[in-house]
Amino acid sequence: MLILGMDGLLIRRASASDVPAVLQVFDEVVAWFVGMGNTHQWGTEPWSASPRRVAQVAEACALPGAWVVEEPAGRIRGALVLGDPMPYVPSATEPEVYVRLLIAARDPRVRGLGRRMMAFADDQARAAGVTRLRVDCYGGGTGDLVRFYESCGYERISTFDLAGWPGQLLGRCL
Repeated sequence: MLILGMDGLLIRRASASDVPAVLQVFDEVVAWFVGMGNTHQWGTEPWSASPRRVAQVAEACALPGAWVVEEPAGRIRGALVLGDPMPYVPSATEPEVYVRLLIAARDPRVRGLGRRMMAFADDQARAAGVTRLRVDCYGGGTGDLVRFYESCGYERISTFDLAGWPGQLLGRCL
């Protein structure tokens, strides 16, 4: 376990037992999105109610590059999954760390958690001797998510369409 900041948040490897808690974070974020009118990014239904989404999170938490962030009391506040590129993006042209999943609670008490997890991804890349990272995200709506990754040092590489879902591929060199 590693401490992720002064607030006592810990980052540790994810496991199958974390799936319900990670789904709860997704459910909270989906409800927040719906409340602000963003119904296209992840839909309107809780992920925990979708067998497909439950399977996706279970698969993600089983990967060797899966991490969760928890409060000292044990509540999961975010998840980060690093690994191979997603099948719908172009293959890497050099060794890389690919951010497959990033989710952070919208609770103001953990504000900045997404940025801290992205910095952790940078640290993992450095530890692996890799200088390239890529991530893909929802490219629609207001563009706030793309701008978030740009604020973390990523640059736009290409756009894609996944069955009507607009995506943005971004990359970064350390």
